[in-house]
Amino acid sequence: MSVINLNAVSLVLGDPLFTDLNLTLSKGDRLGLVAANGRGKSSLLALMHGTEDPTTGDITRGRGLRVGHVRQHLPDGDLNRTLYDYVRAALPQDQADYESWRVDVALDDLSVPYETQRTALNALSGGWQRTAMLAAAWITEPDVLLLDEPTNHLDLQRIGLLQNWLARLPQDVPVVVTSHDRAFLDATTNRTLFLRAERSRDFALPFSRARAALAEADEADNRRFANDLNKASQLRKQAAKLKNIGINSGSDLLITKTKQLTERAAKIEAAAKPAHQEKGAGDIRLTNSGTHAKALVSFDDVMVQTPDGRDLYRTGKLWITPGDRIVLLGANGTGKTQLVKAVHRALQGGADGIRTAPTVTLGYSDQHLTQLKDSDTPMTAVAGQFDVGDQRARGLLAGAGVMIQMQDTPIGKLSGGQKARLAMLVLRLTQPNFYLLDEPTNHLDIEGQEALEEELCAHGAACLLVSHDRSFVRNVGNRFWQINRKRLEEVADPEAFFNAEMASA
Repeated sequence: MSVINLNAVSLVLGDPLFTDLNLTLSKGDRLGLVAANGRGKSSLLALMHGTEDPTTGDITRGRGLRVGHVRQHLPDGDLNRTLYDYVRAALPQDQADYESWRVDVALDDLSVPYETQRTALNALSGGWQRTAMLAAAWITEPDVLLLDEPTNHLDLQRIGLLQNWLARLPQDVPVVVTSHDRAFLDATTNRTLFLRAERSRDFALPFSRARAALAEADEADNRRFANDLNKASQLRKQAAKLKNIGINSGSDLLITKTKQLTERAAKIEAAAKPAHQEKGAGDIRLTNSGTHAKALVSFDDVMVQTPDGRDLYRTGKLWITPGDRIVLLGANGTGKTQLVKAVHRALQGGADGIRTAPTVTLGYSDQHLTQLKDSDTPMTAVAGQFDVGDQRARGLLAGAGVMIQMQDTPIGKLSGGQKARLAMLVLRLTQPNFYLLDEPTNHLDIEGQEALEEELCAHGAACLLVSHDRSFVRNVGNRFWQINRKRLEEVADPEAFFNAEMASA
């Protein structure tokens, strides 16, 4: 049964985000919405929710349909509320007093500790803020649930809990989810829409299988386009021969036939559609400046500590050598980021027990992208740091998906996805031989993640990284260090850790 229907819907915000989109959302659908950053995923959810209107086309909803919409960010005006009060405020005013038990049930289902419920949202992590928005949407008893990047800022345990929570929802409640977490999409969806400026594609498959089907469809489009152009070319060659014969012989019939062939060729060329080329992923091409050092970084049984000096764990004696792509594994709060920061300090000239080769050229990106200054613009971040010239800087930014209208905007005003693409470009231009990456896929779209994976592996880059993205870890890592009972231990693969974290949800 259809609950939301989109007919020939287009949305233009400066440039077309998507055009002529036809989509029927039915009961039982678990729809994954996939597109590059800035290509209209959040806008499409807003259209389905009814808070925005399409440029053209029609959207119909079932009579009395209640739509729950979980956005990416809390409104600033709600940040001073406690998590509990924020969720309670989602109830209609006449129900808030005598049905507040529904808040307790929702927060218990989402495993929110009592002390966290009573904490102001501005003192909580982005993950808890997302949990609050999810609970607030669910207690309104929606008929449809729209989730915009629900796994952002969540650790593996919370991602596992969210997966389980979605699996327990009534089967007749359709869910639409945007996410860059491929493993999460595979686990929670049964249908995938690849949103494009033209000819969006919809498959009744979870992400990975849908992605393979999309590649086949695009390849078929490529072959069809090449055949159409070849057919038009042959017609034009025929027309040129007939034209010469017709002129030399003075035959009006041949001149007419020439015109007909030329018109047919023009029609075929006009109708021919090239296969889709994704422009949103950005041009991420990392290079390796090279080093002859046997060990880039070595640890002499270092004690990793919290910022206030509490002991967390010891590293033992470990080395990072060229070609090692090491992933740090550990539950939230165990000190993964603290080790990354310790290595960063060592490379800046000060950390006891960590030695670094003098030939190391560092490429660094932390989870908050603090290497980018909010007061800079993308142009100053590129042209000001690297000897590329203004014209080439603008070309590089455009190639990385930072469009011309964004290039002179303060970085602090860019979206998370725009900042992520800029950070990857700056990383590329640094030409490091050692990458230190803390949650590099935060806000990076799927195309960008895959490009980063390919480049890290293809160039034999050495790196130490932290990520909650299971697909990224599996595809990039060739060594794995796990924090286990106050020690850092090397393990064969991440699967036992993944399984334990997801099972504890």
